[in-house]
Amino acid sequence: MPVGGLVPSAVDHAADLVVRNAKIHTGDPGRPQASTIAIRDGVITVVGDDQDVAPHIGPATKVVDALGRRMVPGLNDSHLHVIRGGLNYVLELRWDGVPTLRKGLAMLREQAGRTPKGQWVRVVGGWSAEQFAERRLPTVAELNAAAPDTPVFVLHLYQSAVLNRAALKAAGFTKDSPDPKGGQIVRGRDGEPTGMLLAAPSALILYSTLAKAPVLEGEDKKTSTRHFLRELNRFGLTSAIDAAGGFQNFPDNYSTVIELAEAGQLSLRIAYHLFPQTAGQEIDDLARWVGTARPEDGDEWLRLNGAGENLTWSAADFENFTQPRPELAPYEAEFEKAVRLLMENGWGFRLHATYDETIRRDLAVFEKLAAEGLFPAGNRWLFDHAETVSVESLDRIAALGGALSVQNRLSFQGDAFVRRYGPGAAADAPPIRAMLERGLTVGAGTDATRVSTYNPWVAMHWLVSGRTVGDLTVRPPHNRVDRGTALAMFTEAGAALTGEEGLKGVLRPGCLGDLAVLSEDYFSVPEPDIAHIESLLTVVGGRIVYASAEYEGLDEVLPPVSPAWSPVARFGGYQSTPRTGLSGARQAELLGQAAAESEQHRRWRARRGLAPETGNTFVDPCFL
Repeated sequence: MPVGGLVPSAVDHAADLVVRNAKIHTGDPGRPQASTIAIRDGVITVVGDDQDVAPHIGPATKVVDALGRRMVPGLNDSHLHVIRGGLNYVLELRWDGVPTLRKGLAMLREQAGRTPKGQWVRVVGGWSAEQFAERRLPTVAELNAAAPDTPVFVLHLYQSAVLNRAALKAAGFTKDSPDPKGGQIVRGRDGEPTGMLLAAPSALILYSTLAKAPVLEGEDKKTSTRHFLRELNRFGLTSAIDAAGGFQNFPDNYSTVIELAEAGQLSLRIAYHLFPQTAGQEIDDLARWVGTARPEDGDEWLRLNGAGENLTWSAADFENFTQPRPELAPYEAEFEKAVRLLMENGWGFRLHATYDETIRRDLAVFEKLAAEGLFPAGNRWLFDHAETVSVESLDRIAALGGALSVQNRLSFQGDAFVRRYGPGAAADAPPIRAMLERGLTVGAGTDATRVSTYNPWVAMHWLVSGRTVGDLTVRPPHNRVDRGTALAMFTEAGAALTGEEGLKGVLRPGCLGDLAVLSEDYFSVPEPDIAHIESLLTVVGGRIVYASAEYEGLDEVLPPVSPAWSPVARFGGYQSTPRTGLSGARQAELLGQAAAESEQHRRWRARRGLAPETGNTFVDPCFL
C-alpha cells in the first residue's frame, strides 16, 4: 500500500513487512504504545512511529495500513488440543457460537443430507446448552427426525452424548451392551439403549464411542489441520501449547504436524506434550521418551515441552461437575516414579487436576522429592485447571517452583458447578487473583476442542467479566482481572510456560514477529462485546497467515477443504454473532453527544449567516 511520507529506498536490510497507523499495545513496559512495526526475517526490528520505520522500507517491503485499529501481540493458548483438533476439524459440525438450538438442528439436518453413507455427523465440543435461547440439549427424537439414516453423535461437555438410532447401530450398542466403568448407557423400559450416554463420572464412554467413527486418511489430515490452524489464526492466535490427551498417540498422531513443519506450512507455533496412553505401562513409555529426546528440542515452530497432562492414569480426576467429585484410589507410588524419572532427566510436565484434593496429594509427592533436592530444580512444571485449588496449595506450588494454566471451562459448565457446589465455591473457581498475587505464572487457555470453544476471546471475556456463555455471573469482582492482565495471561504467560519469554508474548525488537490487528479495540469495546472480537490481520514470523475485511487476499492460499461434503466446507467453524449493542445508559450518552454536536453546528452556521441566531423558528400549529 503506497503511503505518503514512506518512500522506498535502497537499503541493505529492508523490512519484509511494515504495519503502520495502528494503536499498538506492545506489552513492553519500556515502550507500551507505538503506531508502526517492522519485521525482517521473522523478527521484529523496529517498534515506533513512521519516522522510526521509514529508513527500513525498501522496494520489496510490504506496507500495510492498520487504519487506526488496535494491534496486540499474537495470542498464545496455553492449553489447547490443537493436534487432535486439527486431525478431526473438517469432519465436525461446530456449534461454537450458535445462538439457538433451532439453528443448530437446522445445520445438522442439512449436513445429514450432504453426508455420504458410512460417515457420521458429529457435533463435538465448543458449545453448551446454556448458550442456546432454548437452554436445553437436543432430544433423541429430534436427532432421529433430522437424520433418520445418518449416524449422529452430539457431545455435550464432559457430561453426556446424544446419539440417534443410526449412531447407536453404527457404534454397536444393543440391549446386551454392558455399562463401561465410570459410564452409563441410558435405557428405556424395554432395556434397549435410548441414545443417551452419561459420564458417571468418567468421559471415557463418550470419547471411546466417538473413536468408532471414521477418521481422515492421507493428505486429508494435512488439509484438515491447515484449515484448523487458519481458523485459530482468525482469532489472533499465533502460538499454542498442545496438552496432548486421550486418544492422541505418539508418534502416530503427531506425524501430520511434523510433516507440515518440515514443509514450512504451519501457521501456528506449537509446543507439545507427550501423554502415556496405556494404563499400566506409563513408566515404560516415559522412560522411552526420556531416552529419546529432551524438552525444547525443535525450533520456534514445533518443539517438545515435556510430559502430561497425565503422567499416570490413576492420578487423573474428572471434571464432570454434574457428578460428585471422584474419590481416587491410592496412586502415589506409581506417580512418584513418574515424577522422579522426569525430574532427574530435566523434563518438565503438566498435570490435569480439577480439585484441591488431587492437588494436595500431588504436592505431598513433590515435597517428598524436594527433600532429595529434586524440587525446585529448574524444570518447568504446572497444574492445569485447578478450579478448586486452595490458597494453602497455591503457597506450596509457589515454594516448589510451579506454575498454573487456567481455562474457561466454567464459561460452559458454570451453571452445573453452581448447582453442585454453590455460588460461594463458584466465586473462587479458580482463584485467579490469589494465584497472581503470589507471583505465580498463570497462563490462560481454552481446553478446546471437546469442551470449550477454541475462540480465545470467549475465554478473555470470562476472565474479565466472570460471566458464562449463558450470561450467569459466576465470579464476582474480587476474583476477576482487568483487560491488560487477561491479555498478558494469553501472551506473556504462555511464552513463559514454554521458556520463550524472551522471544514472544511482547512486541519489541528482537522478538518474533507475531501480532494481530483486531476488529474492535479490546481495551475500549463494551465488556459484553469482548467475546465478539476477531482478528482482521494475523502475522506469524512476518508471514500474513490470516487476512479479512480490507486485507482480504493478503494471506496464503490454502487447498480446498477435503472431503467436499465436510461441514466446514458448508458452514465454516465458529459461528459469529452480532455484537450485543449499546447499553441504555451508553446509548443515551451517545445521543446526548450527538445533540451537543448538532447545537455546535447550528451556532457555527449562525455565525456565518447561514442560519438565524435565535435557533429553530419553526412552530408546529398543534402547539399554538
